[in-house]
Amino acid sequence: MFKPGKILLCLLMTAAGCSTVPRRGSGPRVEDWEGKEQAKAPPETEHVLEPPRLAPPPTSAPAPPPPRTNAYAETWVPLKRWSQVNSAGSLQRVSAGPPPVFALRTPNGTLVLRPESLVAAWNGQELHLGFAPQLIDNQPFVHALDLVKSIQPLLHGFALPAKTNRVIVVDPGHGGLNTGTRSVVDGTFEKEFTLDWARRLEPLLSAGGWQVFLTRTSDVDMSLADRVAFAEKHRADLFISLHFNATGSPTDDSAGLETYCLTPHGMPSTLTRGYEDDISLLFPNNAFDSENWRLAFHVQRTLLDESGAPDHGVRRARFMGVLRGQNRPAVLVEGGYLSSPREARQVADPAYRQTLAEAVAMALIERPETRTSKIETVTRRSDFISPVSNSTPQTPVVRTNLNANDR
Repeated sequence: MFKPGKILLCLLMTAAGCSTVPRRGSGPRVEDWEGKEQAKAPPETEHVLEPPRLAPPPTSAPAPPPPRTNAYAETWVPLKRWSQVNSAGSLQRVSAGPPPVFALRTPNGTLVLRPESLVAAWNGQELHLGFAPQLIDNQPFVHALDLVKSIQPLLHGFALPAKTNRVIVVDPGHGGLNTGTRSVVDGTFEKEFTLDWARRLEPLLSAGGWQVFLTRTSDVDMSLADRVAFAEKHRADLFISLHFNATGSPTDDSAGLETYCLTPHGMPSTLTRGYEDDISLLFPNNAFDSENWRLAFHVQRTLLDESGAPDHGVRRARFMGVLRGQNRPAVLVEGGYLSSPREARQVADPAYRQTLAEAVAMALIERPETRTSKIETVTRRSDFISPVSNSTPQTPVVRTNLNANDR
């Protein structure tokens, strides 16, 4: 039989043992990769250097509610009921599974998702959710944040800024000593390709009515903070940063186009690169979460249509300093993998870089309802000179008038 003194001693030992367990996040946390003073930060700070990894939901994410018929938790919402309340469209089961696949057909497009999977699709385009949907009572439940931040914005589609004197800042990634990644085909640095892409894009956007500013027009160093300040100084309505991708492994054959925007507050990122993904952080650009998402999908869709490249998805990240401080819709585009021999050869072709420029311009000039119209360039794509030489690309004559059938 235990004596009271022994019982008290055991309780004290147990309490002491619990207090030694380290708290989550109690160690040093890397806030950003912008500064060179951070010794642990990798040299590449603006784009993805390794295959994107789906971040698991944080341990603080609420658990799905137990199956109940007439009562629902606030965090997890039945997609069918949400679509009815919001007049979003009809929800159908399109595959029996397991797990089953559901399609929400809306006037603006179709969402396809599978319970327990973070990867969904919008009009056939890869979409990454923050939380994997749950199957409860044989019906899909979607996290409330995904309904507000991932699904609701797409129901309305992308709209250009409602003004005639629109200003856009185009950011050619890297520059100077910050060379970016390197082509496995010819050794050309990413910084050269991004600058050429931006220089080709500038006259196309200007002809389409935009006032265009490039964060850099030559091979110079420029910090991420300076790029954000540049957009603020010019009172930009939109910001788009241009990059090319690479993997961190020679055996990884990843390829395709990606478009990134900032992760909403409270939601896990699609990409973390192994750094802590603090969902409690709130940045200035989070005020434009819905606009960022719509812009990213619109640009990605046009790039895919015009280039024929594989779709590597619209993704969210929290570490990209060039996006976080923006006070405007802002996205970062990865125009292909320079670590892929096939895509590196494409990017080395001036005609392909011109295609990428025309695709971005088309996304930002056309009205969304006129997706079939084209920007007509009088100058042939082959007339453009590679930026790897020091010559300036010839400016094309661009006509942006819509055909009679498009009006």
